[in-house]
Order: sequence, then C-alpha cells, then structure tokens
Amino acid sequence: EENLKSEELLSENYQGIRPASGYPACPDHTEKAELFTLLNAETNTGITLTETFAMNPASSVSGLYFAHPAAKYFVLGKICRDQVEDYARRKGMNVKTAEKWLAPVLNYDPE
Repeated sequence: EENLKSEELLSENYQGIRPASGYPACPDHTEKAELFTLLNAETNTGITLTETFAMNPASSVSGLYFAHPAAKYFVLGKICRDQVEDYARRKGMNVKTAEKWLAPVLNYDPE
C-alpha cells in the first residue's frame, strides 16, 4: 500500500501505470465511450463526452489503472491496413472511421 504526498502523485511517483485513450499505448479515443458505458460514468460523475470524445468538464481525466509493480508504459507502433481492417471489424465500425481515430499510428495514407 502506498501513502504518497500530493507532490509525489503529481510527479507520478506511484507504482504502476495509467494508460489512457488517445495516448500512445491506446490511440483510439472511441474507447472512452466503452469505459464510460461500463462505469456508467455520466450518471455517477456528471462528466460527459463530446462528439470528439473530449471530456467535459475539461479538467476531467480517465484511464486504465494498473498498480502491478512490473507494469510498464509502452507505445503502439505504426499499424498497417490489414490491422486497421481487422480492428474495425472487431469494433463494429467501418474502416474509414477506424482510420480517422487511428490516424496518428497509421503506416499508410488512407487516401
């Protein structure tokens, strides 16, 4: 169990990681909608998502919290068209939409 001071928390001196949608390990912002649904976040917190998946109020944060001492951040590398097509199929979205949300990590020009 950790007992950290505010400064230590702000400096991220805690055990584990907090990857979040839209950041290098989880580039797809649409995953925030899944998280909000699972947690009933709007009802429980009053935080809402915009059509671009920004949170309102703007000072809100969300993420996945892993407190394991061996947890390490990672970056998703560039992905190819076949990976985007597979991802879109599994998410139930069309490829163009998947390309929009995954644009920073595409290894090709979606045209």
